[in-house]
Amino acid sequence: MKQASESMSKVDTAWLRMDSDANLMMILGVWTLRPGIGLAALRQRVTERLLPYDRFRQRVEEEGGGARWVDHAVDIREHVVPEKLSRRKGLDPQAALQQRIGELAMQPLDRGRPLWQMHLVEDYDGGSALIIRIHHCIADGIALISVTMSLVDGGAPPPRRARKAAGAVAEDWLVDGLVKPLAGVALKALEAAGDGAAKSLAMLAQPHKGLAGPMGLAQGAFQLVSDAAALLMMPDDSPTRLKGKPGRAKCVAWCPPLPLDEVRAIGKALNCSINDVLLSCVAGAIGQYLIAQGDDVRGVEIRAMIPVNLRSPDQGVHRLGNHFGLVPLVLPVGVANPIERVYEVRRRMAALKGSTQPLLAFAVLAVAGLLVKPAQDAIMALFGRKTTAVMTNVPGPREKLKFLGSTLDQVMFWVPQSGDIGLGVSILSYGGNVQFGVITDNARCAAPQEIIDHFEPEFARLSLVTLMLPWGDDEIQLSAEFSGISPSRKVANSAS
Repeated sequence: MKQASESMSKVDTAWLRMDSDANLMMILGVWTLRPGIGLAALRQRVTERLLPYDRFRQRVEEEGGGARWVDHAVDIREHVVPEKLSRRKGLDPQAALQQRIGELAMQPLDRGRPLWQMHLVEDYDGGSALIIRIHHCIADGIALISVTMSLVDGGAPPPRRARKAAGAVAEDWLVDGLVKPLAGVALKALEAAGDGAAKSLAMLAQPHKGLAGPMGLAQGAFQLVSDAAALLMMPDDSPTRLKGKPGRAKCVAWCPPLPLDEVRAIGKALNCSINDVLLSCVAGAIGQYLIAQGDDVRGVEIRAMIPVNLRSPDQGVHRLGNHFGLVPLVLPVGVANPIERVYEVRRRMAALKGSTQPLLAFAVLAVAGLLVKPAQDAIMALFGRKTTAVMTNVPGPREKLKFLGSTLDQVMFWVPQSGDIGLGVSILSYGGNVQFGVITDNARCAAPQEIIDHFEPEFARLSLVTLMLPWGDDEIQLSAEFSGISPSRKVANSAS
């Protein structure tokens, strides 16, 4: 009997084919649970709650330039497996868990089966640890949060849905109506002129006076062209030890969680978002790590690609697949003053609002999914040369969840890095705390814990300087228009 199948979307196909020897396109996650759970109970819960999602019962078949999802008889014993950690002398439980996650990050998933696997460490530090590996072609992080909510106690599996959800129409329009007709021309131009093609787009983005119509259609078109030019013309970011040819091994690390209320309070005091505060601390931690290695960070900036959800509000996240774009944020790691740095991050984030770059990045991935793999690799390499890190910031549940009667104590995850990118940064809020994690390529940073160790001190430093500001003094009031030049900098500098 012929197996049921369906075509894979262009964007998901791009993620499928992005696997390389240095970077596998897997989303990695780890849960720690107290008290521990058993393997049989876990397999039963996964069978009941995860397998109703079509993608977790389908393997992938590549055909020509595309791929298909094909129904597969799942043997739960192949997907939910027992795991043992190293008991090497001197290795504490968390270090042993981190070591094993790094090893699994470089072990490909079996293409003959659905592309996911769970590894249960039944006895871990007084509880259990669950390592989760899911290929990015199945879903993005936003959708997988919804999957997580269906697995925990009190959750329910989603109803079986039509193979082609209505939300797919947006991607079909983008690919067939806009991207495909322009793909050939754009790629030939890039091949012939390199960055010169981007410069041509920039020239087109300067409208002649009087061309814009009353409805602003021309203005929108010029904005699109301008953003396309900016995306293609991004200069390479600063060369640092974190950027370069990756090796064949990964390391992961994470820090103790910070209370989210403390982060929120600092953001409110500085008239910044929680995101601004956290990204500023990330930039500071990376800067301090580079300084500790003996590097000069004056003027150093590194570019991080940040995912942006492109789902419409009524689309929901129950439909798996990838529906996100990317925005490039340049982190000012060379700015030592914590107050100046947080406002510089805020300014740069504000400049990205209203940009069409996330949609354009989505279109680039759609184009890549239409091409043969060498052409796709060339497009990804273009972005890799201009980028040092991939960074995610995901808000999780506010209260701690229960799973098989146990408390889901800590949650951490990492998204994959494509091409030659060797640094991944993850920020996840969960249960009233916020967690910071790093995954690195061994050739670029063999000890990511040395980056992690600077995160909490950077937040403490920002908190201290904020408390030292002379609040209430009419001459020194931080405002939404703070530009980095203010009397308050004197106070901040005195503490730095």
